[in-house]
Amino acid sequence: MSALAFTLKIKPAQRVDCSPLTPDMLAGKSAKDIGATLLQCGKQQLRADSVFDISGENSNHIEFRNSHHKLDYIGAHMQQGSIVVHGDAGSYLGLQMKNGSLSLHGNADAYAACGMAGGLLHVHGNVGDFIGGALPGDRKGMRGGTVIVTGNAGDRAGDQMRRGVLLIEGNAGEYCASRMIAGTIGVMGSVGKYVGFGMRHGTILLFKPTDFHTTIQDCGHHTLPFLNLMFKSFSSLPSKFAHLSQNRVHKFGGDLANDGKGEILLFP
Repeated sequence: MSALAFTLKIKPAQRVDCSPLTPDMLAGKSAKDIGATLLQCGKQQLRADSVFDISGENSNHIEFRNSHHKLDYIGAHMQQGSIVVHGDAGSYLGLQMKNGSLSLHGNADAYAACGMAGGLLHVHGNVGDFIGGALPGDRKGMRGGTVIVTGNAGDRAGDQMRRGVLLIEGNAGEYCASRMIAGTIGVMGSVGKYVGFGMRHGTILLFKPTDFHTTIQDCGHHTLPFLNLMFKSFSSLPSKFAHLSQNRVHKFGGDLANDGKGEILLFP
């Protein structure tokens, strides 16, 4: 069976909530019922078949084609299957995702992977602020799973991150890993000011020198054997991080203003 494809046929005037269009939400539904699925758009509700041309029948494998930056909540809360997005996506991509795989061939707005608990999110482009972070008013960000960004990330990447792996092959903005509770964040490009601000635990992998704020402590150079195990866990990922092997690092501890038990590892 071919993948269930949603091809955007209108230019949305307002943001469209695509959270009902996931493999677990559409499992067992007929083509007629899928077309009648209601999507919130501003103050009105639109039928899915008035927004998309719908083709294919395998709801466990979904594609969004001709996607637009006003399509929000793609893959939100998904628990199974796969979603592939061709084009850009709006905010809250993969919100509180629990399982499955979500691949975006374009750019995403803010709050991607917020509260994510499992699965794989792969963004073949750039993302906005707060990727892997916490929703406004929530105290925990990403709680599990793996996120790969081949482009750049905005500010506050991994804010209040609790668990999981966030790998950014490009640059990250200011306050990367702010208030981090645990987990692993890797950034191959440059990072903005205040990396690790308020972090309590967790590991940050950096590959370009940066200026740390005063409550990040220089701990000297170390050979860390545990990195061999970490890199082995990356080896199957479709990312540049899969090829890492260096375990000699310049270690920094912090944030000393918040227990100081986190670690920032700068690779030569």
